[in-house]
Order: sequence, then C-alpha cells, then structure tokens
Amino acid sequence: MKSLTKEIWLNIPDRRAIVSLHREVENLVAESGVQDGLVLVNAMHITASVFINDNESGLHADYERWLEELVPFNAGSDPARGGYLHNRTGEDNADAHHKRQIMGREVVVAITDGQLHLGPWEHIFYYEFDGRRKKRVLVKIIGE
Repeated sequence: MKSLTKEIWLNIPDRRAIVSLHREVENLVAESGVQDGLVLVNAMHITASVFINDNESGLHADYERWLEELVPFNAGSDPARGGYLHNRTGEDNADAHHKRQIMGREVVVAITDGQLHLGPWEHIFYYEFDGRRKKRVLVKIIGE
C-alpha cells in the first residue's frame, strides 16, 4: 500500500472566497504514484469547507447569495433580534460555522488508473467563510 499526506496552505485575503484545489490535488495524486485508491481532501478549519461541483462563476455567486440568505453575516449577537449566541464570545464568525456545516468538511474521491475519477463537470474547491489569515487543507492519498 502506498500513501501520501500533504498540507496545502492558503492565505485568503477576503472574508469569503472559493478557491480551486483541483490541479494541486491532481498533482499530489501523480506524486503519490497511487494507481487505484482514494484521496481525502479535508478543510482543517471549522469555518471552511471542501466541496465538489461545477467550476462556473454564476454557480459560485449563487452559493454566496444562498448561504448569506440562510445564515447572514451581520446578524449580531442578540438572539432576541435573530443574532448568534456564539458572537457573544467576542467573535463575529458564527455565520461561518453554520455555512461550513451546510457545505461540508471534506470530500473523498476515487483514484483510477492514477487519475481522479470524477464526473465531467466535477471540480474540487476550498470555500473560506472566515478568512484573512493562513488556513490549511489536508490531502491524504492511499492505495496501490
């Protein structure tokens, strides 16, 4: 059995952003030498997600709008006014924790013949909900 464990470090200058990880993950699969196996791509922060979907800017804008409607950033900390109890801690990122729950923590992708085994429009992304500092993504590859 072969394995490879790497961390991808990101510095997102904005509060929220969607960043493609696809090429980096493809390169790590090639580096691993695994021909048949699995790759785990995991956001190592509780205010970020890794997800798979279409690499299309309109869809990404739709995600931003939809998530902001579901869990608005500027809700404050007064629960009587729809605010977040978590923000009473002095932080302002309760919405980011909720958005991460919706979008998910990680993805697992099959590796077949040394390549990511994805559908024609599938693409791997990192979604940051509380940026402006260094964050990391774990990539763990196992197989033969």
